[in-house]
Formats: sequence, structure tokens, C-alpha cells
Amino acid sequence: MNTVILIYFTVTNFMYTLLMVLSLYTVTLHAKLASQRRHEELSESPVTPPVALIVPAYNEEHAITETVLSLMRLNYPEKEIIVVDDGSTDGTVQRLIEQFELMRMDLIYRQAIPAKPVVAFYHNSLYPDLLVISKINGGKSDAVNAGINMARSGYFCTVDADCIIEGDALLRLMAPVVASPKNTVVTGGVVRIANGCKVEDGRITEIDLPQSWLERCQVIEYIRTFLFGRPGWSFLNATFIASGAFCLLHKDSVIDAGGMSTETVTEDIDLVATLHEHFRKKKWDYRMVFTTDPICWTEAPRSVSMFARQRRRWQLGLIQTVMKHNGMIFNHRFGNLGYLSMPFHAYIEALGCVVEAIGLVLVPFSFLIGAMPLSLFLLILALAIGYGTLLSLGSVLLEETTVRRYPGLKHLMVLIGFAVIENFGYRQMLSIFRAQGVLQYAFGLRNWEKVVHTGISAPETVSDAT
Repeated sequence: MNTVILIYFTVTNFMYTLLMVLSLYTVTLHAKLASQRRHEELSESPVTPPVALIVPAYNEEHAITETVLSLMRLNYPEKEIIVVDDGSTDGTVQRLIEQFELMRMDLIYRQAIPAKPVVAFYHNSLYPDLLVISKINGGKSDAVNAGINMARSGYFCTVDADCIIEGDALLRLMAPVVASPKNTVVTGGVVRIANGCKVEDGRITEIDLPQSWLERCQVIEYIRTFLFGRPGWSFLNATFIASGAFCLLHKDSVIDAGGMSTETVTEDIDLVATLHEHFRKKKWDYRMVFTTDPICWTEAPRSVSMFARQRRRWQLGLIQTVMKHNGMIFNHRFGNLGYLSMPFHAYIEALGCVVEAIGLVLVPFSFLIGAMPLSLFLLILALAIGYGTLLSLGSVLLEETTVRRYPGLKHLMVLIGFAVIENFGYRQMLSIFRAQGVLQYAFGLRNWEKVVHTGISAPETVSDAT
């Protein structure tokens, strides 16, 4: 087992090194091109495609109005905002009705994709871009499908109900679509953690870091994931994950592929895999990209219990998706996606956490009883902790030289410090929660673990230990 653990960390770090090199090149190149690109031209162009912003919401009364306000203030020539209330039991709909003085009305609704019945529509002519749909609870995927059915635009952007979108972010997300001669069916953007930031009327007015250890470690993880992982896969034309919190999709392509599936608890990953299969089967030329300058700010879990729920669900959904689409693994028809991306996500991201969790117990135990020599023990520590620290430090420095959303020297020093700190406790806890998600899959558990949001502007809380 010690040999298995050593091989796992060696292969994993080799893949991360490859991704790091590709991501460094891609992010740096994109930053140079973005600095030369005038997004005002897209804003003023008559041929910039209209976009429907679909916000699925279930019991989001504390966050929903700020999200809608941020979408209303986006710099984009033609957009529609569709909030789909998925049978909330709190005051989500009432908050929207009061904030925007909405009135109930009858509208024509046609189902291009099956979804649970819609029970009401709400609108106010003073806010012509905004439409609120109330429907019977069917889950997040079902809510997005209802929004797609109602959308008039050729593209739609999924936005989580606890997100704040930067003013030019949608233009930046659309830029690769307009610039490419290929049919760009998916464009993913960067998601950052808003905990600690100040929000007023749907705008981030002051960027700051949260105070708690758990939230700061999540900030580092998000920076590493979005700057050192996804740009590399995009460069290889092997995108497998695009965050549903902020993702642009071609509507007709999604409808042709059957819409969002309710078979997994991570509908965004499942949809990307489904689109790959759909287009490869039809032998149509297409493109999926990840771009690093559109920024979406989201609320991260503030307590360990909510964090555990989120990561178990993400891991459960990941393994559900790779098992559902396992025919893509090492399949030559999918190119780099089949030979590199799918095996990486299946064996390293989906199942590797189990090896990591076992290693947390087995490696120290083996060393203590004399079954592992000191040299091997130190090598595994270097691979597991030392290299992880290097990746985190590299991602922070890359953020500082390219995207640079944290303005002060104090922020940089804190981020560098937590790039080291997160490797002692946080990553080990994360491995355990992810391994629990794999066990949920193994034992047939498919429940969606709801993460309760308190609102981005909520006061800082001390993380619980449960």
C-alpha cells in the first residue's frame, strides 16, 4: 500500500506539473491579449449575441436580491434575467416581489426540455429585463431547464443565487464566442470567494479577505483551481469542468443534447460531458473554453459542517459523472479529453482522495512501526505537502501578476502565508470529506446536501468543529 501511495503522489504531481506549465503560458498570454482588447466594442456592437442569465434559486432569501441587482448592473447590450424559484419554502419569492414591485401575470411557456410544472410568473414593466418564475420543486437541474425553456436568447449564462458578477464579466465571457470561427458552446469564467468583501446594491465596493482560517484556505484553493487547472485543460482542448456558478452556454446545443440531467448532483460537470459526447457522435466541430478575466464572486461555506456538505456533494457528483460517461476514458475519438482529461478526473480527482485519506493514517503508522524507512517517509511528505505548497504559492503569485483582484500588499502577504498554512490541516480535512463523497456513491446515497447561505455581507462567524 505504501508503494501505491507513492505511485499515486508521483503521477498526481506529474500531471499537476504539466497543468501548471500549460496554465502559466495560457494565463499569461490571455492577460496580454485581454489588456489589448476593448470590451466596449462588444458592448456597442449590434451583432453581440443577447444572453439570458438564468438564476436557479431554492431558499435563497438572504442572497437573491443582491445577485439580481448585480445582474441588472452588468455592462451588456441585451440581456434577460430569469430567476427560477424551485419551490422555495422561505421568503425568496416574496423578497423579489417586494424589492422589484413584481406583479403576477400569465405568460406563454413552451417546454423544449422536460421540467416540473411552472405555477406562476412575476414581472414589472419598470424592470423589463427581469422575469421571476415559480415552479414545483425539482432540483437545480430542473430549475435551469425551466429557465432555458423560457429564454429567448441564443446563449444563456447560469448564475448561482449567491453570486455577484463584475460589471464587464459577461462581455469578457462572450468575447471568445464572438472571436472564434468555431461554434463555441461553453465558456467558463473565474469564481472567487466574496466572504470578507463589502457589497452594496449588487456591487463589490471593497475587496477584502475573510477572517476565519477555513474561509481563507478556501480562497487559496479557488485561486489554485481556477488559475492552475482549468486554463491548462482549455489549452489542450480537453475542458471537463465549467463551474455552473458562472458559465455561458449555447442554448440550442444544450437543448439538442437533452438539457441538464437530474441524474447527478453536479449538473454542470454532467452537462459538459454530455455536450462532448453529443458533438463527437454527430462529428460536429465545436469548442469549449475557459477564460481567466471574467470574475464571479460567490459565498463560501463559513462553517466546517457546511463545508463538508459542499465538498461531499461535489465529490459525489464528480464520481457520478465520470462513471456515467466512462466510455470517454482512453477513447481515441475524444482526443486529449479521452487520453488525458477523463483519466485524470476519474482516477486522480474522483478516486484519488480515497488513497489520500488512507495515506493520512497508513503512512505515519507504517513509519512508526518501522515498516517504512525514513527516506520514503520524507519523500511522501515532500510530494504530498511540499509540492502542494509550491503549487499554492505559484498560483498566488500568478494571481498577483495577472488578474490581481486583491489590491493591497497586506492581502498578498496573507495569501502567501495561507498558501503554506492550508497544507497543514485544511487539505487533509478536504481529503477526508471528499473520500466520504466517494463512500456515499459506493453505498448508493444520492442525496443533495444543501449548503445554507447567510449572504455575502453577513458578519464573520467562527467555524464550528462538527
